[in-house]
Amino acid sequence: MAQDVPVTPGRQARAVLHRAGELLGAARAVVEEYRGAQQAVRDATRSLEDALARAELTAFPVSRLRDVTRGQLRETTVEALTAAGYTSVGQVLDADTHALRRVPGIGSTTAAQLLAAAQQLHQSAAGAVAVRINVDAAGGADPASAARHTQLVLALNRLLLAGPGIPEAAAVAERTAEALEPQLATARPTASRLTSILLGRERRTAAKASLAALTELLAQADADDVPLALGQAATDLMRGPAPTDEAWLDFQVRAADYYTLLGRIADLPEDRASTEGFLPSGIAEEIRAQPLDESLLRVSLRGYQAFGARFALVRRRVLIGDEMGLGKTIQAIAAMAHLRAAEEARHFLVVCPAGVLINWIREVEARSTLPAYRAHGRDREASIAAWTAHGGVLVTTYDLLWTLELPTALDLGMLVADEAHYVKNPATRRADAVQKLIRRRTTGRVLFLTGTPMQNHVAEFRSLVGQLQPKLVHTIGYGTAAGDSKAFRAAVAPCYLRRNQPDVLTELPGVIYADAWEEFSDGDRAAYRKAVADGNFMAMRRAGYADPKRSAKLHRLRELVGEAAENGLKVVVFSTFLDVLQTAHDALTVSGPVAEAGTVTGMLTGAVPTDRRQELVDAFTRAPGHAVLLAQIRTGGIGLNLQAASVVVLCEPQLNPALEAQAVGRAHRMGQVRRVQVHRLLATDSVDQHLLGILEEKKARFDAYARRSELAESVPEALDISEPDLARRIVEDEQLRLALGGGPAPPD
Repeated sequence: MAQDVPVTPGRQARAVLHRAGELLGAARAVVEEYRGAQQAVRDATRSLEDALARAELTAFPVSRLRDVTRGQLRETTVEALTAAGYTSVGQVLDADTHALRRVPGIGSTTAAQLLAAAQQLHQSAAGAVAVRINVDAAGGADPASAARHTQLVLALNRLLLAGPGIPEAAAVAERTAEALEPQLATARPTASRLTSILLGRERRTAAKASLAALTELLAQADADDVPLALGQAATDLMRGPAPTDEAWLDFQVRAADYYTLLGRIADLPEDRASTEGFLPSGIAEEIRAQPLDESLLRVSLRGYQAFGARFALVRRRVLIGDEMGLGKTIQAIAAMAHLRAAEEARHFLVVCPAGVLINWIREVEARSTLPAYRAHGRDREASIAAWTAHGGVLVTTYDLLWTLELPTALDLGMLVADEAHYVKNPATRRADAVQKLIRRRTTGRVLFLTGTPMQNHVAEFRSLVGQLQPKLVHTIGYGTAAGDSKAFRAAVAPCYLRRNQPDVLTELPGVIYADAWEEFSDGDRAAYRKAVADGNFMAMRRAGYADPKRSAKLHRLRELVGEAAENGLKVVVFSTFLDVLQTAHDALTVSGPVAEAGTVTGMLTGAVPTDRRQELVDAFTRAPGHAVLLAQIRTGGIGLNLQAASVVVLCEPQLNPALEAQAVGRAHRMGQVRRVQVHRLLATDSVDQHLLGILEEKKARFDAYARRSELAESVPEALDISEPDLARRIVEDEQLRLALGGGPAPPD
């Protein structure tokens, strides 16, 4: 062992110097390999940025060059360029001075100005372009584009395959090299007794001191297993990326990890205001100053996610209302992991809907080293006992929370309420159970998570804020936002943070909405008229499927699924109604486009047990190529990750825009690699037209009040009416339009 080597010149000194030299070489190798791997990512990113920017400039007319030069270029110069075939800035950028000088009327000075202006536009475009890895590029028609995208995927894949511990190993290597290098240089003369004797007293003393320091450094390195860690890191880094096909497949499976790593290494531009949810500057500065210990995390955080975790730590009782798909779960886990690492707390409780309980257990275990316990089912008492004894994250459901007996003296570091709109009504038993925990003196922090803090009217939003910070909500009168939609956001800023997908996930492919309008068949029309006459709102909504053999909606559904099957795309089909889902299932599997392939992986409904729901999602995700998952919108649209799907079909419009947004958000979320197509199946001259108008009204109100975290009508309750009242109003309108009698019945 190094600590047994005497600090004396000669043979023993040479042994210390040899070991120190070996360790320094190993440390340098890891640092160089890691820096090289990072540089490969940066180089690939810049290459892709350059290509994307050049592609943008092909759409810029040459007249834009005059804007850059502030009019120094004459209009006649632009006309001469156009006459010579230079119609875009991209063409000028690809030219050289010799080619430009061949254009009549353009001399060397003007040619240089043109190129400088084109390059300036190129630099601006490269700095603003969103880097998206195109999953279809590998098999595309453009070999150069395919090579650029593949180069970036392989560079990222190499680092991801090396493992999450590589950044820390590289940091250890850098610290080790910095500590060894100067001491090794000073101690080298001690390798020879003669050289040591010939040194002056001062240098001899310094050499012996450095040899002693090296001995201590080697002993500490041995104690910390540094040589082993460096050897493993070097092996992991030098392994290289997977074969190209495997790397592309890995990217499709965990694209979110690729983009998180890309953002960290390539230092992609980030809009700080969007990342910080447009919070007031004073609050934002306070949150930035909060340290975040990520040592217990197994994943890297995006910048906005780290800010969200800090927000929960600093403000203590808050609502994170990030748009669906931005990773609210990992932000909560990061906050809890920080508290555990900093030894501020050991016990944490997550309350969630039953459908996402398994997903929470998986996320905690996969993304952190925190132990997770399931307080659900027959073993819940044993889980609570183990959690009480050892600490970690206890996960339970809203329906069971009120039955749990938690030790009253136990300090609860953080209470997390996922899908917090479940407790928007404080008069319910589930909300009362959450409130009892919030009011406990031993509850440290409370974090509400929901992408839809306002589903119907502002009173719901106000209720959630009031449960977290009663004193704050008492200062927000119902007329606070009269005439100014910013007033309410400013009032709730101390406890509300929201970021939206376009602001922080610039790499996320877009969403294409396509409304498929169909006419009722004779059988469906008869069913619709009967439902209107009976005042049966729910039957009106599903009348388009009453005559399955002739249903235009089912015919369009089969077409959409068939197109997806031809392109190898996964489809998730949402409906409110079980009988509609069953009808769709029969249409697709008995005589539809997927009957022979057998790619319908199941039906996700409220009747499916909690464990089985995640199994259905996993089977859908793992299915090679095309697959179809049928889901009840209130079950499949809450908490589950369906980013394997790139086609979403809504069998009917909803009364609540939050339901549609949640359903689409299950697929269009961080990790999605393809553009998401959303198709709504609609019937002309029906209740569907009424519902679309209502959806747009509600969406506009949500945008005004909750899309940014900082409202506008003077009386919040007047913003909406209840769904039963809404249903009655629509039924009455349709009865009047169709001149049908009968009193409207309440909805089922």
